Amino acid sequence: MAQANIIDGKAFAGGLRVRVAQDVADLKANHGLQPGLAVVLVGEDPASQIYVKSKGEQTEAAGMLSRTYRLPATTSQIELLKLVSHLNADTDIHGVLVQLPLPAHLDSAPVIAAIDPDKDVDGLTVTNAGRLASGLPGLVSCTPAGCMMLIRDVLGDVAGKTAVVVGRSNLMGKPMAQLLLAADCTVTIAHSRTRDLPSVCRQADILVAAAGRAEMVRGDWIKPGAVVIDVGITRLPARDPDAAAAGKTRIVGDVAFDEAIAVAGWITPVPGGVGPMTIACLLNNTLIAARRLSGLAPR
Repeated sequence: MAQANIIDGKAFAGGLRVRVAQDVADLKANHGLQPGLAVVLVGEDPASQIYVKSKGEQTEAAGMLSRTYRLPATTSQIELLKLVSHLNADTDIHGVLVQLPLPAHLDSAPVIAAIDPDKDVDGLTVTNAGRLASGLPGLVSCTPAGCMMLIRDVLGDVAGKTAVVVGRSNLMGKPMAQLLLAADCTVTIAHSRTRDLPSVCRQADILVAAAGRAEMVRGDWIKPGAVVIDVGITRLPARDPDAAAAGKTRIVGDVAFDEAIAVAGWITPVPGGVGPMTIACLLNNTLIAARRLSGLAPR
């Protein structure tokens, strides 16, 4: 049997960023509007610092206004909420993102709830979750939105397909299931309490693995020819013992890739699959928010 086709998320994300930049240039030229994204980073988490830097660079590369607010780890809940309120009222800012995780003394729930839903480009507010569930226009969490774009790119119309989402987080699993349901798929959300999880996964024409467990989904869990979207990312020791002893690592997803590629029809690699889509969709969400807040129809 031939190996699965690789879904090149990096290439698709690159194309999406180009389209966003073209639309931003059009907004500037024809409407005098520059979409603006504000990212708030609290503390010194190294991974968050790298991610926020990349967001800022890609926002500017798309021609958008980029503002990054770097707050000390000692920032209080009240101070953070005041900043969010200020950004909600800032007419130059169309997207507000508070980088998670926050330092342990801060409660993320009221901070996310304080973001204006029309500027919630991470799609995490209860309002946007409700809009998605109700089929109303809103801002969708970036990673599931990117996954849906990749699925549609390889399958086209997905109506009637059987989809299984492994994972039920508010950030990924639940909105992913809602997007698939809205596209007329028959959807199952599986999780740690699902009985006979391998059997459930084998039913899927579209299998989205977002459980956060390294290489959990084995090759014999996959329906031959299925589209497999791997959202997981875990850093493990290198396979070579000497390299591992030297501290070298490898990045894997939630799917045992070497097994799955022999069964699936399409599969996202890790890295290079879903990951690049997240920031590209963040830019796209900021563009959508800018158009809506300015009274322009979304493209």
